[in-house]
Amino acid sequence: MDTRSEENEAEPPRFYHLELYDSAEDLELFSEEPFRRRDLGLCETSKTQGAEEQRLPSVDNTRESDKMEDTYCITCCVPIRAVGQQSGDHSEHEVIPLSSVVEIAKDEFRKNVCRLEDQIAHLESFSSHLEEIFITIEENFARQEQNLERGYNDLMLTLEQRYEEVMQALGEEKKEKLEGLYEQLVSCGGNLDTCKDLMETIEDLSQGENKVNAIKAAVATSHRLVDFLKKDVDIDLSVPTNFEARVIDFSDIQELMDSINSVPAPLPPCAPVMNTQDPNSATGTSVKVCWSFFSEDIVESYQLYYKRVSNETSKEEQDAFMLNVKETYCTVTNLAPNAQYEFWVKALNRAGVGSASERAVYITAPLAPVLKRKEIQSCEHAALVRWESGNTNPVDSYTAELSKLTDGEDGNIITESIVGIPNCEALIQLEPGHNYLLSVKAINMGGSSERSEPVSILSTGTSFTLNEDTAHPLLSVLEDGLTIACCKTESPKCEWPFRENSFTRHTYEFLNNGMTPDITITVPPRRIGLLLDYDKGSLSFFNTDIMQHLYTFHNHFQDFVCPCFALEEPGTLRVLNGVVMPTYAIS
Repeated sequence: MDTRSEENEAEPPRFYHLELYDSAEDLELFSEEPFRRRDLGLCETSKTQGAEEQRLPSVDNTRESDKMEDTYCITCCVPIRAVGQQSGDHSEHEVIPLSSVVEIAKDEFRKNVCRLEDQIAHLESFSSHLEEIFITIEENFARQEQNLERGYNDLMLTLEQRYEEVMQALGEEKKEKLEGLYEQLVSCGGNLDTCKDLMETIEDLSQGENKVNAIKAAVATSHRLVDFLKKDVDIDLSVPTNFEARVIDFSDIQELMDSINSVPAPLPPCAPVMNTQDPNSATGTSVKVCWSFFSEDIVESYQLYYKRVSNETSKEEQDAFMLNVKETYCTVTNLAPNAQYEFWVKALNRAGVGSASERAVYITAPLAPVLKRKEIQSCEHAALVRWESGNTNPVDSYTAELSKLTDGEDGNIITESIVGIPNCEALIQLEPGHNYLLSVKAINMGGSSERSEPVSILSTGTSFTLNEDTAHPLLSVLEDGLTIACCKTESPKCEWPFRENSFTRHTYEFLNNGMTPDITITVPPRRIGLLLDYDKGSLSFFNTDIMQHLYTFHNHFQDFVCPCFALEEPGTLRVLNGVVMPTYAIS
């Protein structure tokens, strides 16, 4: 018989993980930073019913077993030692086990660590972007410096050429003037010599004594004088002394100067910088892609390219797709779920298309998991839930959301969200005597999937389904997973192959370690009740029709306990589980 006592009922479920603090230093940690209702996830509400639903299980100060456990007073925000401090001061306050506060503190710490890791990732990404900015500024400065130097060099070269041309023209004009003046000076000197010769001849004639010879010489001299006077002597300058005013055309030089001061003709822009994927930026069929452009180059639009990263994709899926984008972000749709895609981008303007950025890998959110309804097992305090991922690529983790069904106006209330589940199964703690709805989401870097189809879980008793892999060849498990059917056959000992884990069974035998007790059952039961007390190590059988105890095994369980059922005659056997333990089974 089940001799479950009130003291055992008050003990915490065996599925909870408790950590005890033995030193005063550990206890004082909660005094330095008190945990109030908002820190414990409890929300104040004006409705009495809502307050009762959100309140954590409190400690009954009247029970002797709870007095030996360290607790925490939410009203006073102080820990209460089980030994050495009177708990009567907090008898009317709301208190919870200190281990629950520890678990809540650990959860908050893990959440803060996750936030810190995300912040570190963002800072590292921003730091890499700053490095790219420094490099881009250096490159732009070097390019502008080269442009200015080339422009000024071209201007100085043009000015030097123009100076050489003007100076050459002035030198040629000077040479022509000097040559003309020299010829005129030579002619003037010849005429002057002739005049001097005639004057001297005339003076000699006037002083001569021989008149006859003087007259002859005078006649000849007269003829020479007449001839000289007939000669046209030009006493005007053959060339002007001043130089011709020259107008220098500086129009091309002005164009060069304007080209230096004005914005140079646009060049194809440099490569943008792809940003890393932000958390929760994707759905199952879309992803938001972002990039940055740190250059001062003129950009009119961007070309975003992407293709799927997989060795199993078809040739069409391996081709790159292109989108024209005006902004530095784009939401790409019509993608495969839980798949990796490569993205790269090019900037373009009227000068052309710039170089491509480095490629970045983004991932879409996964598909919703599929809960294995037949493999869900539950008891009063916990439920073991399994599901299928449904995704080709692995996911990072899973999140289970648990809703407790109530009769109030609020309907379904999410009482717990379990995050960071690494595998496709989870042991979820429950409150006894309630009906729950459970759904699961898959998480990866891109985001979370949609919720799975919810399943109903009862915490009124142990709940399980039958395993078809262990069934005898003559037995079949129906669709509900709780009914065994035995088909009519002429030869019970058929030649059908047994599965590896199959059982052969007997009725009305209590077999343990090869031994069975000598028990006579006078009233064949139509319904047999099984009661397992795992902690006490007892397994009891009852005839539920007449509320009769049949037999009880006593053992020390160290592993999972698996029930087995059998039929040796044609018919059906239906298993009812998850029911509340009847009162006649409680001693």
